[in-house]
Amino acid sequence: MIVGNPDIAYLDNAATSQKPQAVLDAAFSYLTTENANAARGTYPWANRTTARLVSAASRLRSFLSDFSDISGVHFVSGTTEGLRAVARDWLLPQLRPGDEILVPFADHTANLMPWQEAAALSGATVRALPYDTAHDYATRTLEVGPRTRLIAATHVHHVYGNDMNVHRLRALAPDVPICLDAAQSFGHLPLSVASLDVDFVVFSGHKAMALPGTGAIWSRNTRGPAFVPAGWSGSPNTSGIISLAAAMDWLDEAGLSRIESWNRSLGVRLTSGLSRLPAFEVLGCQQSLLADSPVQQRHGIVAFRHREISSNDLGFILAADGLLVRADEHCQAPEGEKTASVRASFHAYNSADEVDRLLNTLSRLQKSS
Repeated sequence: MIVGNPDIAYLDNAATSQKPQAVLDAAFSYLTTENANAARGTYPWANRTTARLVSAASRLRSFLSDFSDISGVHFVSGTTEGLRAVARDWLLPQLRPGDEILVPFADHTANLMPWQEAAALSGATVRALPYDTAHDYATRTLEVGPRTRLIAATHVHHVYGNDMNVHRLRALAPDVPICLDAAQSFGHLPLSVASLDVDFVVFSGHKAMALPGTGAIWSRNTRGPAFVPAGWSGSPNTSGIISLAAAMDWLDEAGLSRIESWNRSLGVRLTSGLSRLPAFEVLGCQQSLLADSPVQQRHGIVAFRHREISSNDLGFILAADGLLVRADEHCQAPEGEKTASVRASFHAYNSADEVDRLLNTLSRLQKSS
């Protein structure tokens, strides 16, 4: 339920999240009491703004369970800009003809194009990460060569909702840098760089209850040179970064483990209900539909199709009932789904009643098909 409009069920959290009052208050208070640019003035507002951004970077390290003293945090506009910066400013200077980058071809397009651009500029090769029948990375058949310079991986898939088990990639390639697209995991579940052992974590704040236009690159700075953004750094998105710090505080207080468990339970409630509606096809691993699934359950992201009604039409039908979902191809890279689908995605403020509302509407379509 959206505050002020109980008839609306917002179920598009993989695209962007709603903002808690504490986040809005933090940004509003800053903008209306001491708004100033950072690292460009000596007066108190400017100094306090600079200190807030330094504090936000430290807050992000603790949020990621980073206990090192050599890691870096660089704020960006979101995941797409962050991945491009890693590809352009860090990887490209190291690439030579004959090097290779392992990249997912059925994940988000933003985690493919920057690596393709770096390869094209350097003469390196982009090789696809293979997938298994559960839409996980097929590490049993993956070969990592002596000239593999980076693995670009996704943490949680933005269409199927599954954890891509990046730890298996690390076991296969202990010395190869891994850049993690955490757009669908940051702020949705506990994310520990201490246990993941990746070299970059890139995410968008707007999917994690912060304001739009902010995100970050966390860099480990141990496998290869330290990450330093190229060029002149312009004015930072001060209000966005302050909102991100407030969002992390809110998420920690709510409990990321609780949020993860809740989102997964809502996903199971939806997939279990869809499994009883033959007119619908759920995308992704078919073993993960039920509560007693023998494999991992989805992290609050469920994509499905009606076998006769187009997904775009289905999206309009659901919107007319106040059910706000995404209905398109979800910006998947070339080896992803070829046909549009409906995606419902959840966060801490969604409810079981909203899932039941969605299933009731879909059930009516089941009967009319």
